[in-house]
Amino acid sequence: MSQHRITQAIRKQVDRTNEMEHSSPLFLTSSFCFDNAEEMRAAFADENDDNIYSRFSNPNVQEFIDRVCILEGAEAGYATASGMSAVFASFMALLKQGDHLLSCSAIFGSTHTVITKYLPKYGIEHSYFQANKPETWESFIRPNTRMIYVETPTNPGLDIIDLEAISALAKKHNLILNVDNCFATPVTQQPVAFGADLVVHSATKWLDGQGRVLGGVVVGRKDLIREIYLFARSTGPALSPFNAWLLSRSLETLEVRMQRHASSAHFIARSLEGNPQINWVKYPFLPSHPQHEIAKKQMSDGGGLVCFELKGGVEAGRKFLNNLTILSLTANLGDTRSIASHPASTTHAKLTEEEQQTVGITPGLIRISVGLENRDDILGDILHSLTNL
Repeated sequence: MSQHRITQAIRKQVDRTNEMEHSSPLFLTSSFCFDNAEEMRAAFADENDDNIYSRFSNPNVQEFIDRVCILEGAEAGYATASGMSAVFASFMALLKQGDHLLSCSAIFGSTHTVITKYLPKYGIEHSYFQANKPETWESFIRPNTRMIYVETPTNPGLDIIDLEAISALAKKHNLILNVDNCFATPVTQQPVAFGADLVVHSATKWLDGQGRVLGGVVVGRKDLIREIYLFARSTGPALSPFNAWLLSRSLETLEVRMQRHASSAHFIARSLEGNPQINWVKYPFLPSHPQHEIAKKQMSDGGGLVCFELKGGVEAGRKFLNNLTILSLTANLGDTRSIASHPASTTHAKLTEEEQQTVGITPGLIRISVGLENRDDILGDILHSLTNL
């Protein structure tokens, strides 16, 4: 009997021990033993999948990977200590000196730093395209382009990239399509189904969902994941077994949590449209969103993030944050507790004003990560802050 992928992911567990536990146990060990020399030889020769060392593999980490692969519809995966180590591994394992990386311009600030500051040290070139100008994407491809990297929805402006279109472009030019699916999560969007070769996540965000641990994961084509595994096995950005155990438990509630996050976010976005203190509101499932139809095509809901532009610029943004009494001011998103941020003065402050404008960061842009509190309380805190600007 066929099962829904959510059911499969929840029921996927490490093999039970002789204790017959219902919840997967913790395997807090740095290394694993062998019964004899021949078994140990075979493991080091990659003739079997036996665990050797937790930097290479671990039952808790593998359970987490397997569950993400089921949710994303991917062949294989590797889990890392943070989202950024997953992004970096996906670049460094597959790009070499002389290669060119094509990326959308609206990306997480640390990813921008890796692309612009560190990849050039290894002789890897890059170009940026704007997410909302699909007619220009192909013009950026060079003979040495090897990979296209995108976020959708983008960080922090919530632009939507047509995964079908970008996948067709990647396949036309025999390029690897690498998609950061952190904002949408695997229950809202599955890039592999639209042709992505790799999907990366900061598991620190919605996958954990409670602001507890750091983690990252990259899933996708088996041949590409093998290269990422070999790179990470030698360089060491492994996910800890304890964090993997927590993240795996969190995946069991991901769908129901995201339904609540998205429902509240949609309600708040609708409620804020037309507010006299706001120039515009952006949420993928609002009809006013520029890529609303694309969002409906590839996402099951609009996700848990809402953006809006305050009248009054940077100063209004700072004042808005200071007026809040419930929402947290913290460097995270995807928590049970709602979070407000002002990218122009924090996460993307190192970008020039021109660079900020290019990636959709306006002086008064506010990003709300909508939590699991009562939606009226979340909205009330936002409206209270707006009233007192």
